Amino acid sequence: MFSSINNRISKVHLTSSVKQTVVAMLGVTFGISVYVFMTGFMAGVNNLQSDLAFSALAHVRIYNDGPSDNSNLAKKEYPNSVVNVRNAKVIKYTDGIKNSTAILAALKYQKDIKSITAQVNINVFFKNAGNKVNGLVSGVEVTSENNVYGSAKHMLKGNWNELKYRSDGIFVGVELAKTLGLKMDDNVNILTSDGITKNYKVIGIFKTDVYNVDKTKAYVAINAARQLLGVNQDYVTDIQIDVFDYNNTQPLIDNLKSIIPYKAESWQMGNQQLVAGSSVRDMIARAVSLAILIVAGFGIYNIMNMTINQKIREIAILKAMGFSGRDVTQIFLTEAIFIGILGGGLGLVLGYIISRMVNRVKFEVAGMHYLPMTYFPQNYILAFTFGVITTLIAGYLPAHKASKIDPVSILRG
Repeated sequence: MFSSINNRISKVHLTSSVKQTVVAMLGVTFGISVYVFMTGFMAGVNNLQSDLAFSALAHVRIYNDGPSDNSNLAKKEYPNSVVNVRNAKVIKYTDGIKNSTAILAALKYQKDIKSITAQVNINVFFKNAGNKVNGLVSGVEVTSENNVYGSAKHMLKGNWNELKYRSDGIFVGVELAKTLGLKMDDNVNILTSDGITKNYKVIGIFKTDVYNVDKTKAYVAINAARQLLGVNQDYVTDIQIDVFDYNNTQPLIDNLKSIIPYKAESWQMGNQQLVAGSSVRDMIARAVSLAILIVAGFGIYNIMNMTINQKIREIAILKAMGFSGRDVTQIFLTEAIFIGILGGGLGLVLGYIISRMVNRVKFEVAGMHYLPMTYFPQNYILAFTFGVITTLIAGYLPAHKASKIDPVSILRG
């Protein structure tokens, strides 16, 4: 019986002080809407940065690392002896990956791997008339390269698959083409560090929106790159790997240590600044959003506390009539639950509307057309849950205090 009466009393309190109810509800609404917007926007920025980075960066890279320092073998063998070696040299006996076919076959059995591509990368000079630019030629397997990097979608001119059939063809970055004054079907000369030179015809121009890549990189067929270096068909300089979860590369790295004799490096290891920047932005967004929710909680606490102080004589009368402290707590917690749920729901709707509006703002930078935004359901669930919990805590504290009052002293006063 008391439970039904408690709910009716809660309803009377909410409807008799409409302004206070609306203000408390708006505190929750704005807190949750800002949380939804901030987490969606920061996640959108992080995803955009990841997309830009992974347009030229694999999740895991396998390559032949630099040699160990064996320039003083006598000192290593006899550490207590006096050894004097003049003009010591660190010699690299092997260059690149020689047994790529066997390694690629072994990698196909790794369950974490999504796609693999092999590359022959060569540092070169690009020359056209009087212009000369230092850059990188990447010999690629056309299909597998597209699977890892989505290279076909970066083509401004030409067809990505045409590289399969043109051993004399080359794709150049859009900024490199501007620097050298290159257009489609123009010839460009390539000079390697060993003095080997060869002419290629421009059959495509690409744009990754990563300036350093677009200004210094070009693609040729992998066999054309091997011919340029004069190496066999099993030679590559890099094996690039995409995994299903790019945030979880360590298990694959650990497995590869026992399978291949070469260096396996995750994108996190080679790009600490990218990881740090993403983590800092996430922390800032969550800290600001949580602070807003907590401030909204304090506002609700003050409003609930004022409501209880205004109704202190009513509470005393209820307790004198037989209502327990638990009933008093339930009355005000019911009000808090109503405010939290309704304010939370409105906050989710308002946050979604704000996010959509921001997502339509023009922002023509680095291949973007609009400001980035994400709409992850878990962010909405977390915002609503935290908003309701904050409201409950803000409502419980003054309600618990009210349940402890002595009705006799209040009525006498």
